[in-house]
Amino acid sequence: MLRGLEGWHIVIIVALVVLLFGSRKLPDAARSVGQSLRIFKSEMKAAAKDGDAPEGKKVDGMQQAVEGKTVTPTVNDSVPHNTGVTQP
Repeated sequence: MLRGLEGWHIVIIVALVVLLFGSRKLPDAARSVGQSLRIFKSEMKAAAKDGDAPEGKKVDGMQQAVEGKTVTPTVNDSVPHNTGVTQP
């Protein structure tokens, strides 16, 4: 994704960010992004520590519940079969 970026590309991007947000708001924005990342990491560690089951295990349980059962297609009963129209 960033393979084609050169040094001057990054300089232009930084200059645009400074122009858009201003030099006063950049430290606050960086601080809030860092705080959000810290909160996210701590929540992920807490979820892992609680032993929440990963999504793959939940799917395996569902597959075990369905395993061994055959499903046969049913006739669509929502359409009336006898409409009174005769075919030639």
